[in-house]
Formats: sequence, structure tokens, C-alpha cells
Amino acid sequence: MLGTALGGPLGGIAGEILAKTVGAATSTPASVRAALPAADPNKLAEAEARWAEMIRAEAETQRVAIAETQATIRAELTGEDALQRWWRPAYALELTVECGALWAVLMHEFWTGDIQTINALVNATALLVAYWGFRFGVLGVYISGRTREKVSAVTGQDAPGMIEKLVKAVVKKK
Repeated sequence: MLGTALGGPLGGIAGEILAKTVGAATSTPASVRAALPAADPNKLAEAEARWAEMIRAEAETQRVAIAETQATIRAELTGEDALQRWWRPAYALELTVECGALWAVLMHEFWTGDIQTINALVNATALLVAYWGFRFGVLGVYISGRTREKVSAVTGQDAPGMIEKLVKAVVKKK
């Protein structure tokens, strides 16, 4: 139980291996502590070797998973899927047209003197600011993400994000 609490599933397995190796009646900390002084050093070394092999196997599993994920990302970056290539520019273009259309409506209403429509737009200012704030925020994340993808495609490594750059700058100053 202590191994699981401190080291997760692998820690729990380590606790079980140690309990079996020292011949403890149960895998509780008290039982293991009581049996530990009488344990055979060769058996402890064998248990340590089994534990090290389990860690190696887990590390290899993680390495393969990360390599497969990176291979998938690289394949997507070099893919010719039109949706993947054009959805960010299409989003930016649509947002630009949307802003331009509202500006055109507003200018037309000023030109024609339609006070009722101008008042409706002024009353919707809070809604429009929140709506466009969100939309432009999403566009900013998209632009940043695409830049990181391009850098990653060229270098083969993930480009550092804004928070990572900030942390590095703060650490360098100390």
C-alpha cells in the first residue's frame, strides 16, 4: 500500500516484490519491516534486478508510445489533407469578412442616419466585444499553433511554447 501511495502502480508492485522476497507474511509495511533483517542478501539483489527490469520495460513502453505519437504528428504535418491545411486560414478569412461586414453596416447606418440600428449596435457592444474577443483569442492560438507546427516540421523537435519561454527567461535571470 505504501509503495502504491508513493510510487503509483509500479511502486505497489515494488512493495509486493519486496514482501515476497523477504518472506513477509503480508505486504504491509510492518510485516516487511519485521522480515527484512532476516532476508537473504542474494534474494534482495534478485528482487532489485526484477524491479530494475520492470522499470526498463515501462520506460521502453513509454519510449515507443512517444515515438509513435511523434511519427503520427509528423505524418499529419506533411499530409496533403485540404481541411487540415486550410481550416485555420479559412477561419481567419471568415472572421475578417465578418468584421468588415459589421463595419460596412455601421458606416452605412451612419451615412443614412438610421439611429435605431446604430442604437441597437451600441447596445450590443458588450456582447460583440465578448464574442470577438473570444474569436480573435482562438485565432491567436491557431496562429501560434501553426507556427509551432512549422518549426517542429523543420527542426524535428517541438518548439517551446510561450510559458516555457517565460520560465526559461525567469530562470536565466536568477
